[in-house]
Amino acid sequence: MRKRSRRTRGVLAAVAAAVLGVAGCDAVGGDSAAPSESAKPSPKPTPLWDRSPGSVAAVGDSITRGFDACDVLSDCPEASWATGASPEVDSLAVRLLGRSGAARRSWNYAVTGARMADLPGQMAQAVRRKPQLVTVMVGANDACRSTPSAMTPVSAFRADFEDSLRSLREALPKAQVFVASVPNLKRLWSEGRTSPMGKQVWKLGICPSMLGDADALDPAATLRRDTVQKRVEDYNKVLKEVCAEDERCRYDGGAVYDYRFGTAQLSRWDYFHPSVNGQARLAEIAYRTVTAKKP
Repeated sequence: MRKRSRRTRGVLAAVAAAVLGVAGCDAVGGDSAAPSESAKPSPKPTPLWDRSPGSVAAVGDSITRGFDACDVLSDCPEASWATGASPEVDSLAVRLLGRSGAARRSWNYAVTGARMADLPGQMAQAVRRKPQLVTVMVGANDACRSTPSAMTPVSAFRADFEDSLRSLREALPKAQVFVASVPNLKRLWSEGRTSPMGKQVWKLGICPSMLGDADALDPAATLRRDTVQKRVEDYNKVLKEVCAEDERCRYDGGAVYDYRFGTAQLSRWDYFHPSVNGQARLAEIAYRTVTAKKP
């Protein structure tokens, strides 16, 4: 009986120790898993693309400055598709920030006549404002030269665009970038050449590589325009490829290039730059791209 009693007491002690050991691990959060009731859900990762940025800076050329939208041969930044205050345009900044927000938190550093080589300098100005979104529309002037041979080489176009995005990333790693494609210059020629007044303004030097001798349809003129058009397509390929390498960059997918600008969307002074109506169409394209759930 004594042996059995000692054996029984030994078994009970071992069981008690095991129970206490398990309870102890749970109490101090040891190797045992925490009860499912106390588990906290993992926080959702912050999305790379914010569909409602709080500030906007615009860089680019005459289109973003609203050139010839309101008056002949002059800028009209209030009609800019990117940052303008005109209710007829309802710019990207107004759509994203509201009218009062756009007035306080959007900035336009585009310059009429600018080419891709000017973009790094404009970007340096823009980053000082620490914008959450930067819009880029540039490239038409790289193709609109005195002759096709004077157009910006594709390699130089790429290098300057890469340099611009690199400097932005160094200053503002989380800033977002919207990149608009270069418009279809040949379509603008096709639409604008129906206006006698437009052709007269073109003679002042607006995009001579494409618009010069507007009524000429001989093989040399056709080759010239096709060469310019091919360069525009090459520029858009660069914009798409370089933007795709940056996780916080969205290219419009060629939407501006594909948009079929009619005479209502072209300036009544030069039949080349966007009218107020055309600026509004550009704002729609930009807003659609920026606020899309996926690019």
